[in-house]
Order: sequence, then C-alpha cells, then structure tokens
Amino acid sequence: MPPDRRGAAYRPGSTGSDRARMWAWALLPIAMAMLGTVGFWAVFGMAVSNGSVNLTREFPYISTCGTYNPQSCIFAQVLNLGSLMVVWIVLIRYQQIKDYGQSSRVNVAGLVLGFGCALGCSFVGNFQQSVLMGAHLFGAFLAFFVGLAYFWVQAYLTYTVAPRHGGRWIGPARVGLCSACTVLIVGMSVLHKQQYRSAAAGCEWAAAMTFFLLFALFAVEFRHVDCHRYHVQKRAVPAGGAKPAEVASQAQAP
Repeated sequence: MPPDRRGAAYRPGSTGSDRARMWAWALLPIAMAMLGTVGFWAVFGMAVSNGSVNLTREFPYISTCGTYNPQSCIFAQVLNLGSLMVVWIVLIRYQQIKDYGQSSRVNVAGLVLGFGCALGCSFVGNFQQSVLMGAHLFGAFLAFFVGLAYFWVQAYLTYTVAPRHGGRWIGPARVGLCSACTVLIVGMSVLHKQQYRSAAAGCEWAAAMTFFLLFALFAVEFRHVDCHRYHVQKRAVPAGGAKPAEVASQAQAP
C-alpha cells in the first residue's frame, strides 16, 4: 500500500489487520486515563489505610496523599509513566492534524502546551511537596493551567479540522469538559486561598478526573490512525542552494 499524505485517516479498503492497528492506537489515551485514575485512587487508599492522611480532619489534596512513603513511590511512577504517555498522545494528535493539512500555528501551540503539561506531571511526581515545594507548585501550574490551555486549543481544533471524527457530539463533549475543568480549577484556587482546604481538594480531585476524561476522548480520533512512526529524513537541497540539507521529522502510513 503506497504512502498516503492523509495516512492518519481511515481508508475504506483497509484490511482486518489495519483495523486492529487503528483500534490499538485508540487504546493509548484510554490506557493513560485508566492508569491515572486507578493510580491516584490507589495512592489515596494507601494514604488513608496507613494513616498518612486523616479524613476526619480534612479531605486531602492529591499531592498530600502522594508525599509520604510508601505511596510516594507509586505516585511518582504513575506520574512519570503518565507524562511519557502524554508526550506520545500529544505528538500523535499534532501529526494527525498536520496530515489533514492543518499546519497552523494553533496546532504548534497545542504541541508546546501539551509538552508543558507532560513536564508538569513529571515535576509533580518527582518533587513532592514535603521535599521541594517550589518545584512541586511549578509542576502543578504546568499540569493544571497549561494542560487546561492545551485542551482548549484541542477544543478549537475540533471545530476547525476536517475531517472531524466522532460526529456532532465530540465537539460539545470536549467543550463541556473543558468548561467544567475551568470552573473546577478556578474554584480550587479561590477556595485554597480562602483556606477552605477540603473543598479545594475536592475540586482538585474532580479536575484531575476531568483531565483523564479529556485524554480518553482522543480515542475517538486515534481509532482512525492505522500506522504512525517518526523518522529523520534529509530534504533535497535546491539547485544552487548554499544551505545544508535540513532535517525533518515526518509521519507516514505504509
């Protein structure tokens, strides 16, 4: 099968093995959402069971649950693996939109914001609040606020990129989840500043679960990806050109 510039899209003539690969990519964002959800609540359960947090005093923040041993090790691993999966998801979504002919600055901005979100997740996991609060808060800012900006960019691209997978419901679903996440993050910030810690923590947990739902929604677009690989390729130098060959990263379908 020759290469296709719109290789991220479904082709009616695809074989059964092609369809299996398409669904395999759809499992990536779902796996990321499941990893985060199960991992966070497992850390919460461990923190409650070993007395690291006391629910009779206040409902804990996610980071409070993950700052003490032994659950801090699981917390770090979940976020490290999750940040790697976020980078992967962001790259695939960027290239998919680019293959649809949307090589816009908005798509590039989404790529940068997505990488910032992944970096923030890694910071939160590796710099616990009891060890280095400044780095931890910086990571939380990247994960929540920059991550939210990334999903608003994706909501915009949902309405501007063609073809739009998922029918009419995918756009409103993404906008609705982004709106809910915005309210939760703003509420978390305001309530924390007013010292309503339990309510702020509740908003944080709800915002994190909403983020995982937003990542899982990429399964709708990713099930139309039948192959995806990056390779380095030299571009031909124009006749008489003095510049050295440039290096480009491309994605092709078989």
